[in-house]
Amino acid sequence: MSASSMKIIKNRIKSIQGTMQITKAMELVAASKMRKASERIEGSKPYFDILRETIEDITKDNKDFSSVFTRKREGRTCHVVIAGDRGLAGGYNNNLFKSLDISKDDIILPIGIKAHEYFSGYDIYSRDYTRAGDIEIEDCRKIGVMLAEGYKKGDFTRIALSYTEFVNMLIQRPENVNILPLRVEHTSDGMKNVNYSLIIYEPDAESVFEKIIPNYISGMIYGAVCHSVASELSARRNAMESANDNASEMLDKLSLEYNAARQASITQELTEITAGVENL
Repeated sequence: MSASSMKIIKNRIKSIQGTMQITKAMELVAASKMRKASERIEGSKPYFDILRETIEDITKDNKDFSSVFTRKREGRTCHVVIAGDRGLAGGYNNNLFKSLDISKDDIILPIGIKAHEYFSGYDIYSRDYTRAGDIEIEDCRKIGVMLAEGYKKGDFTRIALSYTEFVNMLIQRPENVNILPLRVEHTSDGMKNVNYSLIIYEPDAESVFEKIIPNYISGMIYGAVCHSVASELSARRNAMESANDNASEMLDKLSLEYNAARQASITQELTEITAGVENL
């Protein structure tokens, strides 16, 4: 192998080593942020669980209960789609987008840079929430109020939430859930052993229900944001870990190739020197 070929191999080794430094740093950063993201998921559960229990408690014992938030109507769907803020996360964003069932007539509320980019040609309900990683509880509260008002006005007749559920460090799966209208199931008079609520709502259960819906929406979205952020970090850590493993394999092969070429070059030089000495 010529000296020029050896130089090419050496430059490739340096290039891969430089890339490995970047991917390794990204892997460590993603792993370090995972703990905080996991804590946010655990912290959001009690809030949402209490809201859900309250809504179920209000609706199950009120047979004459009626609300715009429980009525099915014809019209457009508002999709709240939470995607990532950056790439280099494997199939995290693509897997979510492939799971969606969205019509061109639907309205989109994108959260995350990649969601804004993907839905650039759609009817966007709000462009205020560009980065998913920056979303806090107060932002979700504002989104909840905005969506509840839009639903009541008839801007849309259904709200769907799409995000990526964080199962564990290795598994993240796209989820598509319905937020509104709520499904209400009343208990039957013929049922035995029915546990009725002992809570009295003031001024009445329906008024409390109407007030709690924006909080219910915001709780759903905040929980989804927490899962999505953790999923993106986990997917990026896994992708960077795979990239590092592949780069290490490439370095091993290139090092063997370079050493073999170097050994062949040295052998050739020794042969030429020996031949030259014998000719003297």
